[in-house]
Amino acid sequence: MTKRALICGVSGQDGAYLARHLLDKGYQVFGTSRDAELSSFAGLKALGIHDQVRTRSMSSSDFRTVIQMMTEVEPDEIYNLAGQTSVGLSFTQPVETMDSVAIGTLNLLEAIRMLKAPIRFYNAASGECFGHTTRGNPARENSPLSPRSPYGVAKCAAFWEVAAYRESYGMFACSGLLFNHESPLRPQRFVTRKVVSAALRIANGSKERLTLGETRMSRDWGYAAEYVDAMWRMLQTDTPDDYVIATGRSHTLGDFVDTAFGLVGLDWRDHTDSDPAFFRAGEIMSSVADPSRAHEKLGWRAQTRMADVVALMLEAEGAAVHAPRAIPLLC
Repeated sequence: MTKRALICGVSGQDGAYLARHLLDKGYQVFGTSRDAELSSFAGLKALGIHDQVRTRSMSSSDFRTVIQMMTEVEPDEIYNLAGQTSVGLSFTQPVETMDSVAIGTLNLLEAIRMLKAPIRFYNAASGECFGHTTRGNPARENSPLSPRSPYGVAKCAAFWEVAAYRESYGMFACSGLLFNHESPLRPQRFVTRKVVSAALRIANGSKERLTLGETRMSRDWGYAAEYVDAMWRMLQTDTPDDYVIATGRSHTLGDFVDTAFGLVGLDWRDHTDSDPAFFRAGEIMSSVADPSRAHEKLGWRAQTRMADVVALMLEAEGAAVHAPRAIPLLC
């Protein structure tokens, strides 16, 4: 019997790659966004799968539409990728962030409980949940959570909601603590896409300068198309659990910028400026992860290096790139 999957937030980067992944595995895929009639579904179209995904309008923060959607679709699996996704934006929209992430997740869990449906549930948590708690040591599934942004706080709330419903009601519910993951589908509002786009424009003759904030902060950057496989694997196990998903390798933002400009033959220091106005309150300076449990229990391991992800993003925008060079690791 063909499995049916419901992807909440299918219009985003991860939603599009996950839809393709599930279609390749023979699923019937349903995807939601707040307004399916107005959404461009650019990611689905870029991957050539828009016509294969049955898109619907749903706001996970509206319990009535959640119940309606589950009753209509009758999914075997639900992937909760919906909600406000920008750490920076969460400082200016904290209420919307909490509502769309924490309340949205709670509504989905409560709907599953009320319908008494044998649905397997995946929740997108975040490496932002850990904050500074690891002090440069790799974050693991049992590391304390100490968020530093409204986004991180909302993701922590959703994480504990999933744990509570799993323990209290025996639900098959998992959270993936995903660290940073990029791709050609990353929206322009994210700094990684801004860097890549600016590097290409400057290489093509633009006289602009790229203004950045703190370039010494480090992140674990992976490839989004690989991370959705980890999401799927979590729901195929015998026992539901939570997993850190990352490469296990961290680089500074300066390394990322250096890579992007270097791949198009430029020295980033000649074309960038630093502005304290771009420094974020509560910035996490060091983000390091240990994804060994995902490898041991799920058989999943990241394959794509940060430099290769940058090259993929540049090539998708039409750049001819040099071969990626090795960048020293911070961990």
